[in-house]
Amino acid sequence: MKCFEPKDLSTGQLHSYLLSAVAPRPIAFASTLNKDGVPNLSPFSYFNVFSANPPILIFSPSRRVRDNTVKHTLQNAEATKEVVINMVNYDMVHQMSLSSADYPDDVNEFKKAGFTMLDSHNVRPFRVGESPIQFECKVNEIIRLGKKGGAGNLIICEVLKMHFSKEILNKDKSINQEKLDLVARAGGNYYSRAKKGFFEIPKPLSTLGIGVDSLPEHVRNSMILTGNDLGMLGNVETLPSKKEIEMFIEEVIGKYPIIKNASHREKHKIAQNYLSYGDVQSALKLLLS
Repeated sequence: MKCFEPKDLSTGQLHSYLLSAVAPRPIAFASTLNKDGVPNLSPFSYFNVFSANPPILIFSPSRRVRDNTVKHTLQNAEATKEVVINMVNYDMVHQMSLSSADYPDDVNEFKKAGFTMLDSHNVRPFRVGESPIQFECKVNEIIRLGKKGGAGNLIICEVLKMHFSKEILNKDKSINQEKLDLVARAGGNYYSRAKKGFFEIPKPLSTLGIGVDSLPEHVRNSMILTGNDLGMLGNVETLPSKKEIEMFIEEVIGKYPIIKNASHREKHKIAQNYLSYGDVQSALKLLLS
């Protein structure tokens, strides 16, 4: 076997090994409010359940390896002592990924990622309407594990109220794991889907994606495009220019004349097909034509 001692590796190398080796990991999609009441939404895969009596969940927003800064979620949890932990299923994974980009503190990731904000009952942070399970929590304690980049901060949360989508419950009110279809995090770009195993999602742009809120209304409110489709479309740096759209449409119409008179619904179906192959630019150009 190849052996390493942590002290002989850079923090980045050690971080990569740990995330790839301890996998898949459940995802805590944490909703908080900053001191000014601006919502924040971010996923964390250092997460699990640690007690049933009292009901305790723990997640850890680590200090960033690249520059040793702390995440907004940690600052908000310290300030308000409240958090909603939303579980992530496959239907929302691309939107969740988009929300993980480092948007400024005054940006609402609910809007950027196209999620629905639901009022909570016992705490102030909002719930994610698309999440099949939501835990309203109070923060009992925060344990700092270090001061250098990569150090974790254990946020110990006590569950005050649980919300379950009716669609994932059996007749006896137990959770149907197959209908729940949770996703988990692994190393690199890898995720694991409960029903089908590993798949990849490119990391959000370091330059920040435009977000779902920057897409035209007919795209955001599409009856065809899914949340995952919208998440992919929102993870681009800029929208294509008018000239790029015109050139694309001219080329496509040359091959498929039917597109010239296609309805919004028909265009959305074709765009969805492009997205299924990862061709986000072609989908955007068609949708914006």
